Amino acid sequence: MPKSTYSRSEVAFSSCACVEIRLSPIEWATPLIRILYRLGCVSLFVAVFLHVKPLAADPVPIARTQGTFHGFLVLKTPDGMTLASGDLVQVAHGDRVTSRLTFKFRDGSIDDEIAIYSQRKVFRLISDHHIQRGPSFPKPLDMFIDARSGQVTSRNVVSHNKDQKTTQDHLDLDPDICNGLLLPILLNLNPAHSPIRLPMVAPTSKPRLVHLVIASDSEDSISIGGIRRKATNYDIKIELGGISGVVAPLIGKQPADVHFWILGGDAPAFLREEGQFYEDGPIWRVDLVSPVFPVTK
Repeated sequence: MPKSTYSRSEVAFSSCACVEIRLSPIEWATPLIRILYRLGCVSLFVAVFLHVKPLAADPVPIARTQGTFHGFLVLKTPDGMTLASGDLVQVAHGDRVTSRLTFKFRDGSIDDEIAIYSQRKVFRLISDHHIQRGPSFPKPLDMFIDARSGQVTSRNVVSHNKDQKTTQDHLDLDPDICNGLLLPILLNLNPAHSPIRLPMVAPTSKPRLVHLVIASDSEDSISIGGIRRKATNYDIKIELGGISGVVAPLIGKQPADVHFWILGGDAPAFLREEGQFYEDGPIWRVDLVSPVFPVTK
């Protein structure tokens, strides 16, 4: 993981804060901000807590171009209860790739994301359309990102009559925005070259730019067909940025880390993902699934 670049004075201040945080983070956070505000010290609060030099965003060079395939997935809770069946369908035409990841839930909910990207030396997102709706999602999502223009279009339900309100936001997007591109990026990432930091538009009711810090966390033992292998466990931390990024961990609002397990080698393969599918949501697990054939006599 990236090393902190605090100065000595910042470390001393932060360490003192940590002593208080251990006592009661929820009760401590808001009063501190109010006190600093009343004393005119908000700028000091921001300077001390946010003066960390982040990793520079660095696109991952393409070592393996993406092709056409169809993958079959299953979505489960951590204790193994099946929630949805999934399909990952990817079609490549030259250096342009369309990837569609769909989960159909047993309760009728759906999570559907279509990402279109180019692959010339590095991956570049062209557009991403992400839809979440149904009982499994407390807040429906319909967000379209035009990566080239920075235009983000959101359609939100605003009444019990299911009327929709369309809003448009403009964000200054870096060319290495990674919505819909995590899997191809991880299949091309050398674990020795992590951590890396990439921007992403958070799939929330109000689109905002966050950053993902991706690092090789461990080498985990797995078994495939009775043969022991090693899989790289990538840990992905979400940086909210700004004052939200400081306060969120203190009041229990920091998004949970996301984990991907990738089998390395000349042809890396996806094995598993664990993380939240929506803001403040539970941890769900994505696994590969094999077809089941009817029993023949």
